[in-house]
Amino acid sequence: MDQAKKEKLQEIVALVNNAMVDPDIDIDYCIPGVETTLKDCDGSGDPYIVLTYVVSEYTRPTRTIHLGSTMLQSSAQEVANQVTFSIEEFKGEIDSVEMG
Repeated sequence: MDQAKKEKLQEIVALVNNAMVDPDIDIDYCIPGVETTLKDCDGSGDPYIVLTYVVSEYTRPTRTIHLGSTMLQSSAQEVANQVTFSIEEFKGEIDSVEMG
């Protein structure tokens, strides 16, 4: 991974961590060389973020956000905004299903 891409990914992780303070959403990263918080991180493909919404002890829906080359053409702030929007959208979808 080149240095510019690594720096952009580090900035994205920092921006997402600063923007998301929601105790119901766990955010795990599989970004080899930058941030890896998943036990079974597959570093062979695009880096990705796994969201887990802790609804209850037994209900934990997940969503994966891939940080592919197309997405990474945007600035770190734009990517972080897209990730944050995806998190909010994911939470809204689960809430609408859980709440009826």
